[in-house]
Amino acid sequence: MSKKKNLLYLHASILVFSFTGVFQKLASTQYNEGGLANPLVYVFVFLTFLNCAVYAFAWQKVIKGFELNFAYAHKTVYLIWAQIWAVVLFHEHLSVQNLIGLAMVFAGVLVVQHYD
Repeated sequence: MSKKKNLLYLHASILVFSFTGVFQKLASTQYNEGGLANPLVYVFVFLTFLNCAVYAFAWQKVIKGFELNFAYAHKTVYLIWAQIWAVVLFHEHLSVQNLIGLAMVFAGVLVVQHYD
């Protein structure tokens, strides 16, 4: 596989992993609304585990095409996706500190990308 295609798969697996936090937050919300009697709690917990299993399988396949330091540096992009989902799906607000932190993460990924 080409390096660009591998990089696309790497980031697709990170995107998949970012939904773990979404499912966890949805499970928590459903638990707060109805406790353990709420069947949606179990649906979202199941989706969390399923998502983690799919991610684990994909991640193991994808990292074969990269050095580990490169792959793990790119995994920090998860933080960016988590903030995007927080704003888009849960209508949370980003602080200046959040934005500075995200910029630092992105800069770190670019530095690692540059030296590979």
